[in-house]
Amino acid sequence: MALPDQDRKVRTLDEFLGKGNVVLAFFPGAFTSACIREMCALRDSLSKLSFRNAQVIGISVNDPWTLKGFANANSLTFPLLSDYSRDTIKTYGVELTDFGGLKGYAVAQRAVFILDKVGKIKFSWIAPQPGVEPDYKQLEDLVGKTQ
Repeated sequence: MALPDQDRKVRTLDEFLGKGNVVLAFFPGAFTSACIREMCALRDSLSKLSFRNAQVIGISVNDPWTLKGFANANSLTFPLLSDYSRDTIKTYGVELTDFGGLKGYAVAQRAVFILDKVGKIKFSWIAPQPGVEPDYKQLEDLVGKTQ
């Protein structure tokens, strides 16, 4: 995975591994109500997750400029990665096609993966519908248990 972040800096998963757990939070689209709630909830949980040596990374198909505005508008301090090519959402099996009734338009299904420090998936959750959010308390607990 090599994706540009909100500052158009190409980031790889390897740079986040080895330090602790990685929480990959896929979201359908910046500036949508459920995505704002989710990313802000993760932002608010960041101190607890960081204490447990976890790095949060948000991933959507939005372009880096939109992600920059989204991060600024919501005071998000963790990386937001742009999967504009949609390769990563396909790799993780979270591609949501024909989103919003638009034939051929694909976004990331809301999903969370917790990776251990070597990149092995220790937990995965995929929303049954785009508006459903994860159980944030459960994520915090699982990060604490995943080493």
